[in-house]
Amino acid sequence: MIEITKYVELEKEKLKKEVEGLSKKPLLAIVQINQNDASNTYVKGKIKDLEEVGLLYKHYSFDIDTSEEKLLSFIEELNNDDEVTGIIVQLPLPKGISEEKVKRAISPLKDADGFNAYSKVDPATPKGILNYLKDNNFDFKGKNAVVLGRSNIVGKPMHDLLLKEDMNVTILHSKTSLEDREFYLAHADLIVSAVGKVNTITSKDNLKKSAYLIDVGINRDENGKLIGDLERNLDVAFQSPVPKGVGLLTRLQLLKNLMELYR
Repeated sequence: MIEITKYVELEKEKLKKEVEGLSKKPLLAIVQINQNDASNTYVKGKIKDLEEVGLLYKHYSFDIDTSEEKLLSFIEELNNDDEVTGIIVQLPLPKGISEEKVKRAISPLKDADGFNAYSKVDPATPKGILNYLKDNNFDFKGKNAVVLGRSNIVGKPMHDLLLKEDMNVTILHSKTSLEDREFYLAHADLIVSAVGKVNTITSKDNLKKSAYLIDVGINRDENGKLIGDLERNLDVAFQSPVPKGVGLLTRLQLLKNLMELYR
């Protein structure tokens, strides 16, 4: 498996060459209505990616006390703006603003995150993971996959994408019995963990040495250091790092989604 940082770098170079050949550059509208450090960092990273490959963007920052009505109205304006190729609204949203309403408000033709049920692109994190595995010649067909977590952003779409690749896919969650969890993990060729809980899988779990582990979790240890869901350095064929892992694949896929919407 090529290192994720190197893979993302190479893919960005391909995108940059493609964008250079375009007469009109795609534009991403970034809407931010929170000012916490994490969101600011995420937005800064996305802007850096866009600039690196030559894609255009507009960053709209709203006060935290902005009403839901005003936000939805602004999204509708962006939907009708021919200059805008794609739209993302940085999560989380302040209390009083419905995340579901915001996701539904973005036109499926401009939903760069892929959160709308009718979006023309897949959610960025699962699709980014899938593309990385595909480009590294991972053998999907007939193999066993376990997805930990059942969110609409990662867990469920990850299940669907892997199923399309002819994998046998099982979602494990908080109500799964320990006995069943043990069984499915022991037989898994691919494990994707998107729980957001430290040590979701450890060396005590009976895993295949040939298993591939994808860690979507973002957590902090007691020293404030960024860590994933999985214990580090497990005895498997591949384990994605945290940081510099799935987060980079997600950001890369956002660029690819924008290009797909443009096409």
